[in-house]
Amino acid sequence: MSGDKKTPREIQDLAAVAEEDRVRADFYEFLAGLLVRPADTAMLRRLSALSGDDTDIGRAIEALAAVARSMSTTTVRREFNDLFIGLGRGELVPYASFYMTGFLNEKPLARLRQDMARHAVARAEAVFEPEDNIASLCEIMSGLIRGRFGAPLPLPAQREFFATHLAPWAAHFFSDLEAARASVFYAPVGTLGRLMIEIEREAFRLGGGTDP
Repeated sequence: MSGDKKTPREIQDLAAVAEEDRVRADFYEFLAGLLVRPADTAMLRRLSALSGDDTDIGRAIEALAAVARSMSTTTVRREFNDLFIGLGRGELVPYASFYMTGFLNEKPLARLRQDMARHAVARAEAVFEPEDNIASLCEIMSGLIRGRFGAPLPLPAQREFFATHLAPWAAHFFSDLEAARASVFYAPVGTLGRLMIEIEREAFRLGGGTDP
């Protein structure tokens, strides 16, 4: 995904994003980076240096750091292929349309494309897979919070995007990723994703309105 070059006004808007929202954006971006392609040597090195704490997220980070220290890029690439690519299809199909309808390229993708156009989110030229991939959705959510595609999206609009495109299926996907037969490196990634979706769902619920 890509947005236009930021104007001075947009840079000013970005500086005004609350610290807790920058943390949210960073977490979504972190998940997107882990899910868009297999981790390379530099990423494994960075992950190996992470440390957590005595919280659910902290323990998942510790687990991810431990597997990053124990695995090679070749092993991670093989696991990524087994999970998401496979011979014809991987163990998991990380697309909103599939989880929500049982088929690819269905109405959830059409709704996403409409909302991407509404929020000035453009598909990256080098990306050919459907935009409702979990990595793309995490990247878009990060950009909407941070103001990558213009002014930072107000919380009610963030909540609407989350409720439409992530809440109906992402926690289910991340739970499947935790439990997948092929998951070793990606099991704690699944835990982190599931916890993030649960935290976001609860935060938006407490903010008022219908639970996403």
